Amino acid sequence: MTERLMELTAKRAGLTVKQTKQVVALLDEGNTVPFIARYRKEATGSLDEVQIKDIEDAYQYSKSLEQRKDEVVRLIGEQGKLTPELEQQIHSADVLQRIEDLYRPYKQKRRTRAMIAIEKGLEGLADKLLAFTNEAPDKLAARFIDGEKGIGTTEEALAGARDIIAERLADDAAMRETIRKQTWAKGTISSARRKAAEDEKAIYEMYYDYEEPLSKVVPHRILALNRGEKEDVLRVSVGFPAEQITGGMQRHVVKRASSPSAVHVQEAVEDSFKRLIAPSVEREVRTALSEKAETQAIHVFSENLKSLLLQPPLKGRMVLGVDPAFRTGCKLAVIDETGKMLEISVIYPHPPKPQKEASQKTVVQLLKKYGIRLIAIGNGTASRETEKFIADIIRELDADVSYVIVNEAGASVYSASALARAEFPDLQVEQRSAVSIARRLQDPLSELVKIDPESIGVGQYQHDVPKKQLAESLSFVVETAVNRVGVNVNTASASLLQYVAGLSKTVAENIVRQREEQGSFEKRTQLKKIPRLGAKTYEQAIGFLRVPNAKEPFDATGIHPESYALAEAVLKEAGLTKQQIGSQEAVAALASFDSRTLAAKLDAGHATVNDVIETLKRPNRDPRDEYPQPLLKADVLDMKDLHEGMEMQGTVRNVVDFGAFVDIGVHEDGLVHISKLKKGYVKHPLDVVASGDIVTVWVEAVDKAKSRISLTMLPPKVK
Repeated sequence: MTERLMELTAKRAGLTVKQTKQVVALLDEGNTVPFIARYRKEATGSLDEVQIKDIEDAYQYSKSLEQRKDEVVRLIGEQGKLTPELEQQIHSADVLQRIEDLYRPYKQKRRTRAMIAIEKGLEGLADKLLAFTNEAPDKLAARFIDGEKGIGTTEEALAGARDIIAERLADDAAMRETIRKQTWAKGTISSARRKAAEDEKAIYEMYYDYEEPLSKVVPHRILALNRGEKEDVLRVSVGFPAEQITGGMQRHVVKRASSPSAVHVQEAVEDSFKRLIAPSVEREVRTALSEKAETQAIHVFSENLKSLLLQPPLKGRMVLGVDPAFRTGCKLAVIDETGKMLEISVIYPHPPKPQKEASQKTVVQLLKKYGIRLIAIGNGTASRETEKFIADIIRELDADVSYVIVNEAGASVYSASALARAEFPDLQVEQRSAVSIARRLQDPLSELVKIDPESIGVGQYQHDVPKKQLAESLSFVVETAVNRVGVNVNTASASLLQYVAGLSKTVAENIVRQREEQGSFEKRTQLKKIPRLGAKTYEQAIGFLRVPNAKEPFDATGIHPESYALAEAVLKEAGLTKQQIGSQEAVAALASFDSRTLAAKLDAGHATVNDVIETLKRPNRDPRDEYPQPLLKADVLDMKDLHEGMEMQGTVRNVVDFGAFVDIGVHEDGLVHISKLKKGYVKHPLDVVASGDIVTVWVEAVDKAKSRISLTMLPPKVK
């Protein structure tokens, strides 16, 4: 762990070298990100999971960077061309692009025009032209005519010399960096429709004749351009400030404009830029734009997924799950307070063969039979029609029944999976989907972890980003959410357990198997006997695993066993017993403590003592409870009911770069443009809203023909 490597890592992660060293050391010891974030706060300065992951990613990048430096130094050294100055430049580089620029002149290339000219012995002529003497270029070139080498005229010799100069300029690291900066600052990206391109729905219409400065183009437009190009609808190109670039090159290279050689060098400069530099820099710019856009798309997807996973559960509520459909009917599933499926049914309230009265009767019977007060309706095909059907029933019943529209993205993927077949072998795919929709309302996290995160469509252009990078990012989001909430080891599925810090899929399955064979766990230490769950895994996972009603009260909390003695000392200081954890007496007694003073007295870390105190006050705290509850509804609107200025409450369904889509209870989600989220400048919509938020909006415009609703979160001005 060299000092230079730590400095590079810290700089890239935007954190201190001290924190970086501590985190890297902990990671190298085999500690997981959630464990470090929760139980090693003193070492890291209370960094959260995202900051620790940033250090981990920066460390891997920096290690790769150092390895590439060593490789480039070795490759140039083997050619006998490594100078102390060049080696110093390589080792001081802090980005990969700089290293590749320095290596470029020494990199093995396919045979170029310059190589052929060098083979013909024209490098000396190139040097003479660059010396800018008063001698005529033709006279200089005449000395290099050699029929055996294929140089028959002075013009052929001069052309070869110009090729050599052009390649030298293209390989100049400093010049390439200058041109790259000029391009980012003054360049443009543009697109045009390809001739005879098919775009029936005019998806890419705004890009048929489009141009925008590189410095201003936003990520989602890059992904749209890339997709249009991939589908052969668009032709995309980068525009350069060519005059500024070539002018700067000329001033740098042409040392004496009055020299007869100047005209040939100037021609080589123009050729170098147009033929060698511009195409290469364009590829670099397009790649950089795409990588930035992909990173942003993954970030947006991840943030939306996090919000979805951390939606508060509606605990202790019996739910009727409804998977809407037209032809095949709406599948119904009654789920009890624990998530157990009690009854399955199907109704046909919609065309092509509506059985509305019979369908109403079935729903009413189920509501009365089980005393159901909450209905979960999936937001897929026929959702709005089903919502109206349910709302009509609620109105006629005049009972205390509400419904919630549930995002069912990925439910069909789960329903057809081996996991769902194992869980409900006797149910059809659509019936399993109805169960999943109901459970998503009861406990979103426990149900959503059963689905491949990529199948939960809460992003933008997620199909246009690298699959591996997307999967890693989403997996980290799920892992973070699961460990923040904690897991009941006696009820959690293997799908949920495998996201607990340190646990693999195999170990998670082993836990469930032992639970099924030997009954519920009564204490945490029993988990030490699980096959493949070693000492290190136990250390990483156990703090996130809860054993409700355990003989040891701490086993039901987020206090790590390594801190049990500390927790007992805190209780003793407060005059409390373990049985009083979470009581009003405990809250009152512990509220009077200063955690810093207590930490000093007990010779313990302040952050750990503070966490222990908070846990003893609220042992069953669920961080999801701090998020807005789902919007319960009892009636439905139609788009024709909307009018300008109408105030409504809605649920944020998806956040994208240009705004947020809000479900206001009509057939289409409305769009709140980024400029309408709040007063003043908004850098990104995620800074203002998140998926699942309940927001107040006003209708700005309704386009019934295009089924578009424009909303605003800015209150209308009082007239």
